[in-house]
Amino acid sequence: MKTPPPSGAKWAALFDWDGVVIDSRRQHEESWERLAKEASLPLSTDHFLKGFGRKNEYIIPHLLRWTENPEEIRALSLRKEELYRVIVAERGLEALPGVREWLARLAEAGIPCVIGSSSHRENIRLSLEILRLANSFHDWVTSEDVLQGKPDPEVFLKAASKAGFPPNRCIVFEDAHVGIAAARAAGMRVIGVATTHTKSELLAADLSVERLDELDISKLTSWFQEL
Repeated sequence: MKTPPPSGAKWAALFDWDGVVIDSRRQHEESWERLAKEASLPLSTDHFLKGFGRKNEYIIPHLLRWTENPEEIRALSLRKEELYRVIVAERGLEALPGVREWLARLAEAGIPCVIGSSSHRENIRLSLEILRLANSFHDWVTSEDVLQGKPDPEVFLKAASKAGFPPNRCIVFEDAHVGIAAARAAGMRVIGVATTHTKSELLAADLSVERLDELDISKLTSWFQEL
């Protein structure tokens, strides 16, 4: 993780991870499929979209309805993430188009970048290592760091604190509806990234883009001129 940026930055950038920085949809989907087969549990064809952006601790009892036993939920959740990392090790991982360019621009402008994700910490650590992006982020908030998953704002409020900025001086980059709702609940600006959903489906965001390098730092900075 990097040292804090110059104090002249007017805002902080808070990034969801899956579907915003990396294209991991197939790896996550397959990890759920492998887990269901391994544990002989049912899995609907639309399971992935229903649970996208949420913590496993919500998905397993409330969406998949596999169990309500806390110990079983934890064991299934940890195994799912182990399988995800196996798949990533087998197949690799790619940053989404425009991500590296956008992170480089933010670094040049001295804007702190913090990850706020429902993913497990070890998943993000492995991904950053594979992609060689660890120096692009000042800190992380992951699934293990919060009690309430998105759409609760806890993850982004903690990310803002790590960035050293109040919520109203943060921009969240999100692809999931629950993540956009979490950013709104935190009192933050939010930019929708049209990977999981189309731009027309991300109307709750302040702005939506196909790829992050479409964005202009000076335009985003102008949102905070009067604060």
